[in-house]
Amino acid sequence: MNSEQVRQSFFEFFQSRGHTLVHSSSLKPNSPNLLFTNAGMNQFVPYFLGERTPNTRRVVDTQKCIRAGGKHNDLDDVGFDTYHHTFFEMLGNWSFGDFFKKEIIPWAWELLVKVWNFPKDRLYVTVYRPAEGEPAGFDQEAYDVWKNIMLLEGLDPEIHIKYGGKRDNFWMMGDTGPCGPCSEIHIDLTPNGDTQGELVNAGSPWCIELWNLVFMQFNALPDGRFVELPKFNVDTGMGLERVAGILAKTKNFTDFSGLPSNYDSDLFSDIFHAIGDMSGCQYNGTTPKTRSNLSKDEHIDFAFRVIADHVRALTFAIADGIFPSNEGRGYVLRRILRRAVTFCNNLKIPTGALAKLSKVVVDKMVGCFPELKKESETIYKVIYSEELSFRRTLDRGLEMLDDLIKNAKNRIITGKDVFLLYDTYGFPLDLTQLIAEEHGCSIDVAGFDAEMDKQRTRARAAQKKSDILVSDNTNADTRFIGYDLGNNNDCLCKVIDVLENGKFLVLDKTPFYAECGGQASDSGYITCNDKKYTIKHVSKSKNGQILHELNEPIDGIKNGNAIIAHVDEHGRLNASRNHTATHILHWALRKVLGSHVNQAGSSVDPKRLRFDFNHFEAMTSEQVREVEKLIQEKVLSCENVVIYETEFNNKPADCIANFDEKYGDIVRVVKIGDFSTELCGGCHVSNSSEICLFKIISESSIAAGIRRIEAVTGDEACILANKDADLIDLLSKKMECGEKALVSKINDMINENHEFSLKIREIRNSELKVEVERLLTTQTALENGVMKIEESLHDFSADELRNIA
Repeated sequence: MNSEQVRQSFFEFFQSRGHTLVHSSSLKPNSPNLLFTNAGMNQFVPYFLGERTPNTRRVVDTQKCIRAGGKHNDLDDVGFDTYHHTFFEMLGNWSFGDFFKKEIIPWAWELLVKVWNFPKDRLYVTVYRPAEGEPAGFDQEAYDVWKNIMLLEGLDPEIHIKYGGKRDNFWMMGDTGPCGPCSEIHIDLTPNGDTQGELVNAGSPWCIELWNLVFMQFNALPDGRFVELPKFNVDTGMGLERVAGILAKTKNFTDFSGLPSNYDSDLFSDIFHAIGDMSGCQYNGTTPKTRSNLSKDEHIDFAFRVIADHVRALTFAIADGIFPSNEGRGYVLRRILRRAVTFCNNLKIPTGALAKLSKVVVDKMVGCFPELKKESETIYKVIYSEELSFRRTLDRGLEMLDDLIKNAKNRIITGKDVFLLYDTYGFPLDLTQLIAEEHGCSIDVAGFDAEMDKQRTRARAAQKKSDILVSDNTNADTRFIGYDLGNNNDCLCKVIDVLENGKFLVLDKTPFYAECGGQASDSGYITCNDKKYTIKHVSKSKNGQILHELNEPIDGIKNGNAIIAHVDEHGRLNASRNHTATHILHWALRKVLGSHVNQAGSSVDPKRLRFDFNHFEAMTSEQVREVEKLIQEKVLSCENVVIYETEFNNKPADCIANFDEKYGDIVRVVKIGDFSTELCGGCHVSNSSEICLFKIISESSIAAGIRRIEAVTGDEACILANKDADLIDLLSKKMECGEKALVSKINDMINENHEFSLKIREIRNSELKVEVERLLTTQTALENGVMKIEESLHDFSADELRNIA
């Protein structure tokens, strides 16, 4: 079987057992704590936590995963061995409170042995047996099911069932939350297959984990206790690259003579052929035993694996709207790209190779992942642009590395210098090691790690924030009632908490919108005891309460006191105009630039809107005007803005959700006409006509791959239009011409000025020549045989003085 047949067979097996096939979620995860989707369970976390209810209790899928940053970082191992990847597919099936161990364990065995014909005598399974102090107890239920299977298959359970503690056989989502024991299925790929399971979890490349069956049956509590969940869940994960690689390497289990390799399957063969054509080299499948003294073939094969793996990661990530940048997941993607480019450079592959290889990946994988075809041109342009930019940096970095090698004391390059190469020029650690070792040098890895730790410490320090915490004596939530505009004036509220001596208030309900989702907070005032107090800012505390910050403390105010709230309605209207306009802008950008455009940040206040989005190049003036035109058309067509709440699982199929937001079971949908649908908790106008006028004031770059548009609407757009009209009127009067002739008149003046400048320059050059002749004829003093001219010159510009000299 090839990879496509393995994937399809997996789907069909579980679909025949009542599973619903779902598409892979994006590599941009819903969880803000993750850089990338790194496991098959990521998209189902809300089901495990009880935040949302699944539409179906049995699911099967293949999930796109990247492990190249944070806790799961395999980047530096990719290429050196044959089983690590930055990008991989995780085949999985799931039960949300439906079947459990007695169903999934026999199914897993049946698929591997009966359907795919894996040799059963080479398979070994693990069962959770905790050491002292580890959670829960021995997984007797799983053991009994496995023992029965082994006996039926004529295998000795004492040999084919192994045991593991918390590290290998107890899966946890985090320090708290759903967790449970797991059973792994391993295969012995040694030539004779007679290790009796001794290599299981021993770190040997000859014994590989095929499939992990996770049984989520406990909830880990903050106090250290593990209590049973009301419903037990199943979460399984199988790496497609591993299965396809084993089938290819062993020629469907007929040849166990070679070291197993994920890179031997058809998932990589097309990419390898393309790399070979570009480089004139051939992939031979060698693997180095150490990171030093690599042979020529080992260097080449190392590079082939790095390039092939990394271009897959880049292709899939960019298709999901993750662009290389200087921070977060974008920075990790940039590191992946630069690591691939440096290995391309080692193989003497010219600039543009990665971009071309992305098309090979698209052609290979588009059958299961149609989003690749849709974004293929964007993928190519982004990779090519980044590659071209880094090639220039790479040349400078190689020059620096060459100097470091020449001047290395005791043939050791310091960790500080290696980190400088890494941080400034994007040189991956392993590449610096390889080049250094080729020239008989080593590097100070411990020093490099120390510099990395310093950078992480600086980054953590920069992220520290101060929080105002709500008192522990209240659990009451503030109810936001500001969506109903009738509540924005003379709204009677009750104080439920007082903070910092009356400077901050928490109310039982509030018409004031708290800063959230990029929208600035409302302003306004409250009245208390017939005195007005200005509301400076409204925010959400760390504890989730809504804090009303006053311009001055209210003396003597206590819990239970009544206040009257008044929202600045004009400010709210302008902010609402800008927020609705932001949604329409998002739609227009996707229409003009492409569907790869996604929000990368936004800011909305009564004065203006700011919208950040991922795009790989500056917009042309024609594109900016086209976006403005599309938006103004929607403003003038009086599109209704419909807002409603629904279950997350029932949101419209075309609804755009921000991946950095966390959504519960119930979400708020903002639908504008029939062209824009987004999840949003902000304030909006009821009809697009209320925006009145939309005008872009700037389009710029804020980071590589991230653009920013700033714009105004309503009052501010009218003010801007009037200023522009006044300026044109003033210029017309100054130039003594009509508005239509203004540009022509200015061009004539520029040309005339240029001609005058040339004539003046000729006159000045003549004067300079006269001055030079005067100096040469009047200054004749010799000093050591050299004419010395000493003169104080005035009325000459800096450029003229240089010309005289």
